[in-house]
Amino acid sequence: MSTSHIRVPLVVPGTVPELAEVEARILSERGRISLLYQVLLNSPSIASGWESMLTAVRNRTSVPADLREMIILRVAVLNEAAFEFDAHVPHALKAGFAQKKIDALRAGDPAGALDGRFTQDELLLLELTDRMTRDVKVPVELTDRLNARFEPSAVVEVVATVAAYNMVSRFLVALNISH
Repeated sequence: MSTSHIRVPLVVPGTVPELAEVEARILSERGRISLLYQVLLNSPSIASGWESMLTAVRNRTSVPADLREMIILRVAVLNEAAFEFDAHVPHALKAGFAQKKIDALRAGDPAGALDGRFTQDELLLLELTDRMTRDVKVPVELTDRLNARFEPSAVVEVVATVAAYNMVSRFLVALNISH
């Protein structure tokens, strides 16, 4: 696999002694040091902060894994971040998110709601994801519906998930990180 298309050099894990601690944390949380982290390691402080924040978003919130992965997949589609999408399909499947829903998201059309493919909660979170990703601003009416449905902590966590994965996808696309 050629990585010459990536717009900054990769840091090969284990080659920079000063990175041992952050690499160990990444390995502990992720099980491997992916291409994304090999790019991030060019800036140890960014790599460290990124790992901490994304670990919190992915592993330390009350957002159910299937909904979190749905949000991540939708952000990836909207931002044309194929690397992110492909990386999260296995996580979505493991979390019980149905292949037919993944296919609808990949096609860019979660309007599969019309055939009952998505639940009302999923549609609400997809609407939030679309608004935050496309428009940045979220209408008060949408926030009101989120607050009526979810506890404040869950609202903060789903908004943080959308925001964090917009950061991830935009980083991946900007630096042309792909397989």
